[in-house]
Formats: sequence, C-alpha cells, structure tokens
Amino acid sequence: MIEVTAKLVRGPVYLAGESVECYITFSNTPAPIHKRSQSNSDAFESLAWASAQIHCQCTTNSKVSYPDGNLFTAEEMSTANTEVKGDMLYYQQSQGFYSVIFAYLQGKANPKIVSISDLYSEVLPSEAPPSYRGQAVKYSYKITIGMQRVNCPIKLLRVPLRVLVVSGFQDASLCGDSEELAPSNPFLQIQQKETPFDLAMQALQNLTAKRSPNFYNITKSQGKVVRFCLFKQAYKLGEDIVGTFDFSEATVPCVQFSVVLQSEEEIAPGCRRWAKQSPAVVSYTKYHEVCLSLKHSQLILPIPLHITPGFTTDLVTLQWRLHFEFVTSDTQMIHELPSSDLENGNVWRGPPTLNIETMVWNLPIKIYPTTPLQISQGLQTQLKHRLAV
Repeated sequence: MIEVTAKLVRGPVYLAGESVECYITFSNTPAPIHKRSQSNSDAFESLAWASAQIHCQCTTNSKVSYPDGNLFTAEEMSTANTEVKGDMLYYQQSQGFYSVIFAYLQGKANPKIVSISDLYSEVLPSEAPPSYRGQAVKYSYKITIGMQRVNCPIKLLRVPLRVLVVSGFQDASLCGDSEELAPSNPFLQIQQKETPFDLAMQALQNLTAKRSPNFYNITKSQGKVVRFCLFKQAYKLGEDIVGTFDFSEATVPCVQFSVVLQSEEEIAPGCRRWAKQSPAVVSYTKYHEVCLSLKHSQLILPIPLHITPGFTTDLVTLQWRLHFEFVTSDTQMIHELPSSDLENGNVWRGPPTLNIETMVWNLPIKIYPTTPLQISQGLQTQLKHRLAV
C-alpha cells in the first residue's frame, strides 16, 4: 500500500498572485506483522503516475442564468480536464445547478508530474476570484493530486485552499520600473525589490488606516434621535468596528438600538434569472443595547475571520453594510427625579407600556483581507492531508 501525504508549506490561506507551495510525499507503508510476504514484489508498490494542479470551482444555483453556448455536458467535462479548453470550463449538473471550473495548470496543457518526494509550486492568478460561500454563488479552491498504481483505479487527494483578493489593488508589476532606467551606482548597496505580497500588505494598511471620523445625525419627522460617530469606514478581517452614540441633544427618546454586520450578494444583471431579482442579505455579528435615559453609548462589533471581504466578478458582487435599528417612543417619560425625591429613597420606575416605533438605517462599509497567517492561526485549519492508495 502506498500512502501519499500533502502538506501546505505556508498554511491554507493565500492572497491572489501569491505562490502556493505544497510538499507531496509518496511512501510505502509497512506490511502488517502477522502477514508474511509471498514474494519480493509484495514488499514494494509501483506507482504508475501522479500529477497535481490547482482548481477553482464555482457552483451556482437556479437564480443564476448562463448563456446556453457556454455549457459543457458531463461527458465533455471529463475530457476537458486533459484537453484544456481555455481557462474557464462550464458543465451542467442535475437539479438546476451549474458549475464552472477554472483550471490553473503548470504549463499550457498538462499538469505537473510529481516524483516520490516533490515540492509542488504554483502561482495563483491575480485576477482569480476569492473563496466564497454565498447564497447563489460559491467559489472554492483545492489542490487536486491524482495518482494511479499499476492495474488499479485512479485515486484523488483534494487539499482545500482559501484565497483572498485585495479589491482595488493594482499589481506593481504593471507599472514601469524607473529604478532600472536610472544609472547604477556601484558604491550603493543593492536593495531587494518588494514582493507583490509586501505591496499588497502596504496597500491594505493604507486602505484601512484610521482617518478623520465621520458623524451622522439620525433624525425622523418628530426630531433628532441620535448623533452617531464612526471612526473609519474601511476594516480588515478580525478588527472591531468601533463607534459612539450621542443622545445628549436628542429630541426623540430612543429606548434601545441594535447594529448588525450584514453582507449583500447581488447577481450581475446579465446573469440574473429574473429581471427584478433582489440582493441576498446575510447577517453576522450583532450589537444590542438598551439606551433609555443614556446620554452616551458605544458600538463594538467584531468582524469574523471566516467571512469573505467585498469583491466583484462577472457573476456576483459582494458588499458589506451596518444595519441599524432604533426603537423610539413618543411616551412622555421623566428621566430624572427631583433632589427631594432622591433624599427620601424614591426610585424612578418606567411606564408599564410604551408606544414604540422602529426606524431602520443602513450604512455601507468596506471590509478587506488581513494577513493570511493571522487567518490560519485564528481558524486553526488542517495543514496535512493523507490518502492510502
């Protein structure tokens, strides 16, 4: 029996444009002690071939419509993996589900052949979509390792990956290198050029840096409800969304409020099944507080590490927002007791019933990726995968 082991060198999370490295090892497992070898060939196993390649699979449901000319059948898809028909391959499944495969191979036509012990390395395309599990569209990445023993069926070992994309970041390789055109000085120490990963991290730092705070006066027809302050509108995965509420100048009493982090998944107009198809909204973390008689309050809303930052592809656009709900009341309430009542030990009690009204407000924000190492440590994903052939 042959055991294949695949270990990701730098974790299972990568940025688009990075190099994925996976150490693949094939080894013969020792025979059981109670089993005696009948011949010399029983002690050694023969491996006919092995290959490795990176796949990005996009699965959509019935809400997404594809042009009929871009669909392959299941039989055509089985041959398309060996006869590469371009970077994008479509095939149709049952129950109204469609799937598209992006096969990024080493070379133009054939996947890389690995030896008994090899380091498989592949660069993710910078235009690749991120890993995403949405309502109508799902993008998933994996390293597919195919192998076959002599006179045995083909076995596949799939190693999952997570790919992040920094939206709005342009690769520095597209720009001209002015340093190479300048005259060289032999007395100056040669400085190493920054890698695309370093440039992407610098872009993330600049995009999510704290700038001047934004103030919002939330009002209704009866008057002012609250003044909300958000210190910045761009965040990285794992950060906390921090804001403050000022009720000191409010003319409409606010009983309680809640803030929910929500995502909006909108299908591209050319891929919608129906013309008036509304976006799919999903809620994540929530902050809730009763603010009756409060003059000031705060907002601390964590951003999970497992969510997908905002992005746009030919199929779908993902955006993020803060969903506010303010419960106001028009009931006359005395918020403070006279000093004479406080000396007698009286305690203010709220009214038994309230006439309330809920008002809703949505505030768009931007969420960007963070360092892949931070996500790998936070989620504690598996790095080594095994399969017995």
